[in-house]
Amino acid sequence: MRDFLPAEKAKRERVLDVITSTYRAHGFDEIETPVMEDSDRLHAGLGGDNEKLAFGVMKRGLTRDDLQQAQQPLDLVDLGLRFDLTVPLARFYATHRAHLPAVFRSIQVAPVWRAERPQKGRYRQFVQCDIDIIGEAGISAEAELLSATLATVDALGLEGATVRVNDRRLLTGMLHTLGFAPADFDSVLITVDKLDKVGHEGVLAELRDKGFDADALEAFFRRPTTMEWNPFGERAIRAALPADPDPEVVAALVALGDAVGVERLLFDPFLVRGMGYYTGPIFELAHPSVDYSLGGGGRYDGMIGRFLGSDVPATGFSLGFERLVELVDVVAEQGEAVALVHDRDAPLADLITVQRGLIAQGLRVRLVARPKNLKPLLDALTDEGFTAFATFPDLELRPLG
Repeated sequence: MRDFLPAEKAKRERVLDVITSTYRAHGFDEIETPVMEDSDRLHAGLGGDNEKLAFGVMKRGLTRDDLQQAQQPLDLVDLGLRFDLTVPLARFYATHRAHLPAVFRSIQVAPVWRAERPQKGRYRQFVQCDIDIIGEAGISAEAELLSATLATVDALGLEGATVRVNDRRLLTGMLHTLGFAPADFDSVLITVDKLDKVGHEGVLAELRDKGFDADALEAFFRRPTTMEWNPFGERAIRAALPADPDPEVVAALVALGDAVGVERLLFDPFLVRGMGYYTGPIFELAHPSVDYSLGGGGRYDGMIGRFLGSDVPATGFSLGFERLVELVDVVAEQGEAVALVHDRDAPLADLITVQRGLIAQGLRVRLVARPKNLKPLLDALTDEGFTAFATFPDLELRPLG
């Protein structure tokens, strides 16, 4: 968890403003959910390995007997800090469905918490920027998500971003063709999802350690990569898979490419996305300047039904804000900022009156007591983004920098 100095905070707010304003321009509406959810909801088996990283909040009024009788830590917990924004959104929709449109397009920009092992790029508190579409079963929802996401990264100056695409149904079809039993699909996919961390050999070794026959998958790994089968489309998808894939799924992905632009998409047969709730198309955002993902998402049609009692189609995309903010070069829009330099014995009421008058003119105004040496103060104000200063009581505005 981190502190942010004023310049860092200003940059973060500017990036967030670009993200949210672009999403709003694409027809999405902002919502807000609590930082805590019921522990049972956070540990319902929908969050994959992230459930293991959830911070729990102990029950109030626990007794010594409660502590001694607990079989596991979760017995002492009734709430938890959210580890993502998708589980809270599902609960939100189930609660407020009657007040929402038939097809609901949401924006959530908020902090989440995970008990990560501290290391570079891994934070225990970080911001997620999510857009979701609930109530639309067709591929048009995914097209809207990807169009809005790519427009957002373009607006941040990261032109050239692409989206890796797969579908959970194609993944399970591939595993079936390669000889894995349906009961083993989840375990196999958890291992395959580590491909970018441990490589082909690491994935194969882990599968063998789990007792699986990985020979068929090893042979498949030796094929050319999907990047050699551009452009995105039916031929690329079929060439990347070991057998005839589901034609309806392929047709939907082809339609997605036609809508978003085939030059912005890449089909990746090994893209998994570790969350257990994904049921259809899945994506990850890539940029040529870095070798890691800048965001991802997918369809999770089964999640809301867990809370509502009836299935509702849903799909979403989450931008990796902490990674994005380190890459982009934006200037915080603060307007003209003025420092009002005054002697320490200047009448306070007069200073406040002058400050109010300048603020009414649309200026940002800071009161600053005059030091013995004015130059270091003026240099510091320039570094902080101030554009002018005035001395009290003459009030003549003089440019800085």
